[in-house]
Amino acid sequence: MNTLKGIVEQTNNEKDSEGLAGSLILIGKALSDQGKFADSKECLELACTILDKKETVSPRFVAQACADVATVYEAMDEIETAVSLLKRALALIEKEPQELHAEGTVSARIGWMLLSGGEVPPAIPYLESAAERLKESFASKHFVAGHNYNNLGVAYLESERPQLAAQMFATAKDNLDVYRGPHHPDSIVARQNLAIAYNTVGSYTLAIESQQQVINHGISEDVIDENLNVAEESHAMPGLEKKEREYSKDPNRSCKQYTNSYAYPMEDFHYWRKALTHPCHPLEKCVPEKPTTHMYVHERSWLFVMICCK
Repeated sequence: MNTLKGIVEQTNNEKDSEGLAGSLILIGKALSDQGKFADSKECLELACTILDKKETVSPRFVAQACADVATVYEAMDEIETAVSLLKRALALIEKEPQELHAEGTVSARIGWMLLSGGEVPPAIPYLESAAERLKESFASKHFVAGHNYNNLGVAYLESERPQLAAQMFATAKDNLDVYRGPHHPDSIVARQNLAIAYNTVGSYTLAIESQQQVINHGISEDVIDENLNVAEESHAMPGLEKKEREYSKDPNRSCKQYTNSYAYPMEDFHYWRKALTHPCHPLEKCVPEKPTTHMYVHERSWLFVMICCK
């Protein structure tokens, strides 16, 4: 804070300078981060006064500054003010034909804020515009575009347009799978939304397939089926003595099988279960503790563990 105040003092003789406006925005953000919202707003209002005088001279700078100020107001949950500032930034950016990426990003932010506030109809034009602009600048294959497609799908679903929603969710899933990975929470959310959209339009088979991908976090059905087979073979393993070596209630032993819970006598309700517990973090310390009496578990179960660790 002291450093930022020093910058302001150095530029104080240039009251209308871009440097001073930028410094005030930085101080406003720092104050907001400290929870000093009243002081933060005072700095941001001073910055906006300077930006008013710079709009015709430096439209690009003012557009970026307005977007930065909007971010601070959003963090303070002043959504209406944030949206107003972003609309001001968008009006300036739209005059610059080469700023498709910036235009798409700002439109996406406005649409998301309106959608989050329950203003679905006003949000849709901004989200649709963002989809077009981001497609032109990113060829639609980018996680920013993916998030916007997902938000647009939500807006369509809320507007009772499930067919369009399903198209948007499918596109979002494809984007996010590439740039976030199929196991990323954002990708999983897109799959979940796609399942909901398919169910709404009556495409129950597709809905079930999408929901299964959500449950399995993108792990292939073959890998899961093979691991289930390994588990069945393990529990069907002949020889009580061999099995007993793997069953343990020793809390210091990480790899073990057990039946029911360790607190069985104290439970009000009992659930029958058989489990092979094998931790996988940190991986390098857990790998040596494979079950010794059924080494065939290694081939498939460790493939499953490696996928989960990714």
